[in-house]
Amino acid sequence: TLSPFKEIDMTTAVKNENTVLKVILAILLPPLAVYMDKGVGTQFLLNIVLTLVGFWIIGIIHALLVVL
Repeated sequence: TLSPFKEIDMTTAVKNENTVLKVILAILLPPLAVYMDKGVGTQFLLNIVLTLVGFWIIGIIHALLVVL
């Protein structure tokens, strides 16, 4: 049957929402954004060190590179 409503791919919508959430978290809490994307590992530990040593801004840059 023909429907007047357009079918929406929900996986794309959810992926876009997750990306927006991760970008916001990368700015506010960089290690949390990296943890959500990669889990506990080298990137996560590196981001914690960069955030603590680099006065937050280096951690933000690294988190954005990992998330995007």
